[in-house]
Amino acid sequence: MAAASWYHRDISRVVAEELLAKAGRDGCFLVRDSESVSGAYALCLLFQRHVHTYRILPDDEGLLSVQTIQGIQAKCFRNLPDLIGAYQQPNNGLVTPLLYPVHRARQAADEDSDGEDGRGGRHVASTVPAGGAGAGAWLGAPVAGRTHISQQLHQRLQEQVHSSPASDFMGFMAEYLNHHLQLDLEALRHGHPQLRHLSTALVTACRALHRRIDFTLAGLETLARVFDPPVSPRSPAREQVSPGHRSPRPPAGASDPDLELLLNKISTVNHLLSSLEKKVLKSLQETVSRHNLALPSVAAAPPPAAKPLAVQSFEVKVGKSQRAALMVDVESGTVAISKRGSGSPEETIPQDKILQLIKYQSMQSKVRLVYDREPQRNLSKDFIFPSARKREAFCQLLQLMKIQHSNLDEPDLISVYVGTWNMGSTPPPRSLASWLTSRGLGRTQDETTACIPHDIYVIGTQENSLGDREWVEFLRASLKTLMAIDYRVVALQCLWSIKIVVLVKPEHERRISHVHTSSVKTGIANTLGNKGAVGVSFLFNGTSFGFVNCHLASGSEKTHRRNQNYSDILRSLVLGDKRLGAFDLTLRFTHLFWFGDLNYRLDMDVQDILVHITKKEFEALLAVDQLNLEREKNKVFLRFSEGDISFPPTYRYERGSRDSYMWQKFKPTGMRINVPSWCDRILWKSHPETHVVCNSYGCTDDIVTSDHSPVFATFEVGVTSQFVPKKAPGSGPEPLACIEWESIEVIVKTASRSKCYIEFHSYCLEEAQRSGENTSQSCDIPGFLKLGWSAKHLPVLNPILPDLEYLGDQHLLLSIKGVESCESYGECCIAMRSMISSMAQQFETFLFHRGEETGSMRGWMKVRVPKDRRSTRERLYEWISFEEEDAEPVADAPTCPKPPLQRLRSRPHSLPEPASGYTNPAYFIFEGVP
Repeated sequence: MAAASWYHRDISRVVAEELLAKAGRDGCFLVRDSESVSGAYALCLLFQRHVHTYRILPDDEGLLSVQTIQGIQAKCFRNLPDLIGAYQQPNNGLVTPLLYPVHRARQAADEDSDGEDGRGGRHVASTVPAGGAGAGAWLGAPVAGRTHISQQLHQRLQEQVHSSPASDFMGFMAEYLNHHLQLDLEALRHGHPQLRHLSTALVTACRALHRRIDFTLAGLETLARVFDPPVSPRSPAREQVSPGHRSPRPPAGASDPDLELLLNKISTVNHLLSSLEKKVLKSLQETVSRHNLALPSVAAAPPPAAKPLAVQSFEVKVGKSQRAALMVDVESGTVAISKRGSGSPEETIPQDKILQLIKYQSMQSKVRLVYDREPQRNLSKDFIFPSARKREAFCQLLQLMKIQHSNLDEPDLISVYVGTWNMGSTPPPRSLASWLTSRGLGRTQDETTACIPHDIYVIGTQENSLGDREWVEFLRASLKTLMAIDYRVVALQCLWSIKIVVLVKPEHERRISHVHTSSVKTGIANTLGNKGAVGVSFLFNGTSFGFVNCHLASGSEKTHRRNQNYSDILRSLVLGDKRLGAFDLTLRFTHLFWFGDLNYRLDMDVQDILVHITKKEFEALLAVDQLNLEREKNKVFLRFSEGDISFPPTYRYERGSRDSYMWQKFKPTGMRINVPSWCDRILWKSHPETHVVCNSYGCTDDIVTSDHSPVFATFEVGVTSQFVPKKAPGSGPEPLACIEWESIEVIVKTASRSKCYIEFHSYCLEEAQRSGENTSQSCDIPGFLKLGWSAKHLPVLNPILPDLEYLGDQHLLLSIKGVESCESYGECCIAMRSMISSMAQQFETFLFHRGEETGSMRGWMKVRVPKDRRSTRERLYEWISFEEEDAEPVADAPTCPKPPLQRLRSRPHSLPEPASGYTNPAYFIFEGVP
């Protein structure tokens, strides 16, 4: 397979245009994979500062042809090189002949098995597909200088890495094939068959195996001696292992053990393992018969009974100085207020009389309770808790009370636990209680709410050496012990030692549907699974969830590589509704949670970092956190949210303790510094105008088996049910709701002049809809294209149900696509809730494509609902609001007559606000702002 410098594989449209812009000459071109048609390609050609994109499509026989202007006969070619050669000639239907190929830059696939051993970088060479089907990337050095034998061996190695978990070994072999195979071949040609370099590579690769076998062998020998028959004092001491199976140990200070010694050790382990079970069985049988014992039948332990939640008491201040106690009884559904020292409650409030709970942002420990004491009279009281954590525990208990005593068939609100832990290739401790109950450092759960079971647990691990089934059962048993609930497995997805497990309460099992799993390798040359991601997606009733657990490239200097890992995962994970496959992964789900060992480090001297950690000056460290810096540059995790970090860096601790960081790592190539860092993170992104609140974000301080501390976050998430209209259909025609557009204006980052159309997707539409071509177009600013659509060219959309309650939970996904290429220039999401009106409402949002911000969209629209379908209800999560401090209310002051409750902010300040304007400077030029 010949390498072609103009073939850039799966780079994005934006990257292709940037490469052509840098080249700058008319006739510059490159070929990339098509984003809209699998197995097709996109020919990108620069002419007069604009990029023209032509689709190269395969026919049924695999022949390739270019879609050009009408009237030009399409020519068919067997492979891409022939096609490119033909179109380097004039008059072939392109705006200009293909003159100057834009060469592909070599990318160093310098990711090794653990990312930290300092071995030399490796290169990835793309290959040109011979026909219509794309060819995969393959490991190796540049093609020049390789022999035919070396190429064949590399191809075989690539075929093996897809199914082998031996990442370290594959890394050593890839290096051998790159650098030392030629030396062994040369030696062989001169009559030296010893293959010295291969032997050296194998000894280096197996060094850790020697230590593990010695450790395992010592343990097996000890266990075997336990079950040996007693030895008579007069009998000579027997060897522990038969002479044919025991190998001599190397003398102290000896050099690296050779392969023959390793084979002897393996043979000994094999003998011990095969004989040990028989020996134990024989020993036990002899014991039973000798002492006439009967083996008792083991009765299965009964499952622990679900424990009712105890009444919880909170000490609070009422007003300026008065002390009181709040007693929350979730089971009976009441809140009792009693004065300090008083035995009986002064007032008891049933849960159905509690109207609103207002959390103050300016004073994190303060809350206002609004309740109905008598007809037409509302009362409000302010309570100040000892800490913000106590306030959150009180609010969570009241929320739980509301949920338990609601008459809803389907929930409005669920709790989601997300955990991530790099286990360091060691077994976990016996108890994971602190991790699974969100206790430790940072923003943690209060003891009064720590053991309230969550509806969904999502556990992501990296470097997990346990078997898949063993790990899942260990998690289920741990939760059963802690919560007295037998959680059900929704999904398990593994990529070598990267695992994700989703567990759900039994009563929610029927609410889960459309489960999908996927994985992406980002290790050496994107073919090894020692780094990469695993993902799970599903519907919970009418709400879509996505979860991604990843392990990105390690090393302080590999920020760009981590960014590329993120981009590769974003592009390659196959999750969610297949109809939304063309949309950015971050837009396909109502709620997307992304977590794992992201491996971003701190850009600061290690001694300065340690000083800041000792003083708990985390803000200074977060200012140099690589992930935060890259997010600020819009390189990764655009529009994602993350909870406030108030816990120390979770990596790299000394194993067995959390008292000190082991920031020095000694390797054969020298000492490597791994600065303490927040490698382990949890982020999320949700559709606009949905409800998601992060209630905790922290790490444990008592799980010490790994050099990483486990990290946890808990979320309160609003969900929707499969809507059932309250109004029965009549005999006449049903009134329809309609979505009408007055205008849409789009600015996209592109050097193309292509005409575009808009695709509209939503679960509330029977099928996707499409607009006409844009009615206005401007490209006065280089690198940007301004498009406009009038109402006549935009479709009127009719949702399948006209009810306000249903439409308020729906979202529209829009994609801007080129007429010629059918490829997306950007996608966005619009919440319909704030658009419901008889008058047109303005909207504005960003456009995304493959993890990049590619532009902005704004316009005017309205969602019209029939008058008899405008009834709705308050969601369970809407009675808790966030508000700034205001004037102090008078205690027990009535507010009469009873007004409708003020609609306060339903989201905390920490969540990103809707876009208020364009962010790219070029957008301001379009607006006439200097």
